[in-house]
Amino acid sequence: MHLRHLYAFLTLTLALPCFAQSDLDTLRQQIATQQKQIEDLQRTLQAQQKLLQQLTPPPTTEAVLPKGQETAAPAPLSIKIGDAELTPGGFMDFTNIFRTTNVGSGIGTSFNGIPYNNTAAGKTSEDRMSTQNSRLALKLTSTVLGMPVTGYVETDFLGVQPANPYVTSNSMSLRMRLYWVDVKRGDLEVLGGQSWSLMTPGRTGISPNPSDIFYSQDMDTNYQVGLVWTRAPQFRLVYHPSKDFAAAVSFENPEQYIGAATVVPSTVGSFLDNNATTNTPNTMPDIQAKIAYDARSGDRQVFHIEAAGMYRNFRIPLPSLSKSDISGVAGEINAILEPVKNYRAILTTYFSDGGGRYIGNSGAPDVVVRANGTLSPVHSGSGIGGFEAQITPKFMLYDYFSMVYIQKNWGYPASGTALLGYGFPGGPNSQNRLIGEESAGFIYSFWKNPRYGALQWINQYSLLYREPWAVAAGAPNRAHTDMVYTDLRYVLP
Repeated sequence: MHLRHLYAFLTLTLALPCFAQSDLDTLRQQIATQQKQIEDLQRTLQAQQKLLQQLTPPPTTEAVLPKGQETAAPAPLSIKIGDAELTPGGFMDFTNIFRTTNVGSGIGTSFNGIPYNNTAAGKTSEDRMSTQNSRLALKLTSTVLGMPVTGYVETDFLGVQPANPYVTSNSMSLRMRLYWVDVKRGDLEVLGGQSWSLMTPGRTGISPNPSDIFYSQDMDTNYQVGLVWTRAPQFRLVYHPSKDFAAAVSFENPEQYIGAATVVPSTVGSFLDNNATTNTPNTMPDIQAKIAYDARSGDRQVFHIEAAGMYRNFRIPLPSLSKSDISGVAGEINAILEPVKNYRAILTTYFSDGGGRYIGNSGAPDVVVRANGTLSPVHSGSGIGGFEAQITPKFMLYDYFSMVYIQKNWGYPASGTALLGYGFPGGPNSQNRLIGEESAGFIYSFWKNPRYGALQWINQYSLLYREPWAVAAGAPNRAHTDMVYTDLRYVLP
């Protein structure tokens, strides 16, 4: 031992007796207090570790990846290209349709053409299977100059069919449903492309996203009688002053529509769409405006309410080569209420004077042609009432009742005996006064996983009927059919 170490030891030994007994007691108390604090911290740490173990689900076999792939893929599955992200979507459908009459319109029902029971088609049932409603979608999201940009394209297989499509190959044609680009900057939003009409009822806000649109839970690809909708090229401007309120204006592709049942002079027939003419001389886009408000309570949307209006213009040439121009207008008020969580009450209303085309697959004409060659708008309206209830996380129940009313508008021709217009005495029973539908169904999800998609079983039953303006002696005054849809759907992740 070095001398300096010996000196320090002797100094410390001699100094110890100089400490007062009270100082030693104080030191012992401080050490005991620190020891208690350390024990308290250890107990707290153990309790937090137990809580974390309870909140963390145990690993499942789905989470076990092959060696070398220990990092799970994100869900939904996306592809990153530069600053853009591409997300595929859609679903694969296998559908069986049964009808008690031979409507003959495939998976989408011709609401305005149900056969009467005094015809061969009215006494013949039909059953068919189809995968046409299968859908493919691709969503692109990016940021350009600091502005969020979304592009969306959606297709199905309900396009123009080739000859003899059901004989051997069942080769159904791909068609475009939606194709739009949406740009946001602050409170403003601009959309261009083909999207659901602004007049189509919404579920929340004013949004082009299909999940935010109300077009029913039905499997019928023409949806529900009385639903107001088109999917048309358009330019839309939306203003979002708050998260609960939105206002929009849209300029959408027009079409002068009269349907197949309206009788017009042959000289002007090519200027109006009778389900065969595709190049009508439209004068201007249909102008639509909508406001929407959403009330929320926590994560629940208590109600969504919206009001919309539309202005249209129609034109045909008179024999003197002058023009006949008239205007058409339409309005609607729609609401979705959720008084309790997962139960939604639905109400839509639509009134028009020249807006029949927007009542989907009803055959309601926009206008008729008077004897002097001038145009006259046709009054028509529709409404839907019903509910959707998510009984359990896997089971949804829904029910809708809807109706379409088309007012008669006709007159005598300048010469001859054949009447002109829609709903005239002795007219064809294809000129409907009323079309109604009662639909009910359920959706059961066998399983759902954000990485692997979902498997659903969808069922729809509908009672569909129509009543004409003119009923011949001894002829039925109503046509009706019962429809049952059963569908197995795999939803892509």
